[in-house]
Amino acid sequence: MSTTVTQCPECNGSVKQQGVESVCGSCGLVVGEDAIDPGPEWRSFDDDDTDRARTGAPLTRSRHDRGLSTKIGRSTRLKGRKRRQFARLRREHNRAQISSKRERNKVYAFTEIRRIIGSMALSDAIRDRACVLFESAQKEDLLQGRTLEGFAAAAIYATCRTEGVARTIDELCTVAKATQAELRAAYDALNRELGLPTGPIDPREYVPRFATTLDLPTAVRQRAEQLVDEAQDRSLVSGRNPAGVAAACLYTAAQEQDVALTQAEAADVADVTPVTLRGTYTELQE
Repeated sequence: MSTTVTQCPECNGSVKQQGVESVCGSCGLVVGEDAIDPGPEWRSFDDDDTDRARTGAPLTRSRHDRGLSTKIGRSTRLKGRKRRQFARLRREHNRAQISSKRERNKVYAFTEIRRIIGSMALSDAIRDRACVLFESAQKEDLLQGRTLEGFAAAAIYATCRTEGVARTIDELCTVAKATQAELRAAYDALNRELGLPTGPIDPREYVPRFATTLDLPTAVRQRAEQLVDEAQDRSLVSGRNPAGVAAACLYTAAQEQDVALTQAEAADVADVTPVTLRGTYTELQE
């Protein structure tokens, strides 16, 4: 045990640390007796060894009630009549948590947003902001005449646009329940009524992900990013699909460095046609 020697405030004697106490060796004054506990301030008396949590999950914007709701748990020790009683109580409790159609729509949309986010491996920050955006759209009564699935997907797409995360509408529609028409209608309403700070997508944002999907060398990716800059300087990007521009630059860079990559493969990863890719590729060669 390490010993810390200080000076006694009463007799100026030597103070030594003994366990959790600091005691003066001359007059016996206990200078300090409280040990600093660096551990958590809580304690679980039911199961302190394996279940040390008592506060539950943190607050989240991806739940209609911010994660503050309670629930009736399950237990394998309940049998027969008691088990049926708690099953009935659990069912009634779940129904009582949703008080209106508006709340039910929010629960459904938030569930759909969490599902899409999980399928596309997007971050929790994108998930929470998409849920906040959907909530704002609901407050502005933008959902009337439009589908919940479309607004859930549109909220994710709009959040990706504002946060600079490159995701195409085709990629979203692959995992979402909404069609492209439903997503576009909802996105147009969000962009028009809420004034989202969405600008044109930079094709450079697609290049690293497309290069990884196609398993291309780093040199090809770096050259493709240079070609994107050249295309922007020559105003070849304006009016074109940014994903198609990124795929065309990757294909051009692969051709320059003799890396095997077909136009069909590059176009497929960007969800564009080879004809779209060839248009940008031809202009890059000029």
